[in-house]
Amino acid sequence: MAPISTPQTPFGRVLTAMVTPFTADGALDLDGAQRLAAHLVDAGNDGLIVNGTTGESPTTSDSEKDQLVRAVLEAVGDRAHVVAGIGTNDTRHSVELARTAERTGAHGLLAVTPYYNKPPQEGLLRHFTAIADSTGLPVMLYDIPGRSGVPIDTETLVRLADHPRIVANKDAKGDLGRASWAIAESGLAWYSGDDMLNLPLLSVGAVGFVSVVGHMVTPDLRALIEAHLSGDVQKATEIHQKLLPVFTGMFRTQGVITTKAALTLQGLPAGPLRLPLVELSAQETAQLKIDLAAGGVEL
Repeated sequence: MAPISTPQTPFGRVLTAMVTPFTADGALDLDGAQRLAAHLVDAGNDGLIVNGTTGESPTTSDSEKDQLVRAVLEAVGDRAHVVAGIGTNDTRHSVELARTAERTGAHGLLAVTPYYNKPPQEGLLRHFTAIADSTGLPVMLYDIPGRSGVPIDTETLVRLADHPRIVANKDAKGDLGRASWAIAESGLAWYSGDDMLNLPLLSVGAVGFVSVVGHMVTPDLRALIEAHLSGDVQKATEIHQKLLPVFTGMFRTQGVITTKAALTLQGLPAGPLRLPLVELSAQETAQLKIDLAAGGVEL
């Protein structure tokens, strides 16, 4: 049974887009995934995204994705929302992954904008609608034109919001003006998908975060959002500014790379990366340690 949600916060407020731990030989580390999931929920996450980009979904098989959802559900499914990333640039494949995730017991779906093939807005509308029609699970859209090549226009978001199972959007567009209009016009529950913009997006109507730095600083993210909700703008700003070195350091290169390095430094499950991602150099690791320490992260 998933934690209680509301229409305003269908997946809670603080979620981490979880890495996928691998063993030293590159195989799926299900025990490590369960230990990491428990650690993240213990730290204060309301939910976890599994099989997202931070979970190296482009290089895991469908079978591995299903195994990972099962393992995380077993570990934390009674106390956190487990949201399965099912987005691909092939609508039929995404529908298959969505149905598998539902059968496995996932609490929700994350559907990224189809990448590389650059569909028009009508194609996006039909793609996301097909996914939402295929299961009974709530769907969070994922708008990240920097990776997908195509933004979800505000008009398209408004039309998609009419679907009873499309309930949220993860915004990594980096455009506060467009976010402001889309939040106001669509009524979707809005989640920041860009850690540097967590606080600014709250100020224009976002309800929570889908975070990468949540692997390191979930208590701070919870304190930030609680300060904002209570009207303590000064405290929320202070927390935001404290975390600036973490936001910067974790995205000096691809976020999965730095997250796995940081988790390894903390003795938490992570393991190697799958090509084409590669480990940090010694110099990059040294800089990451400096960045994290500046933001109050203990290693």
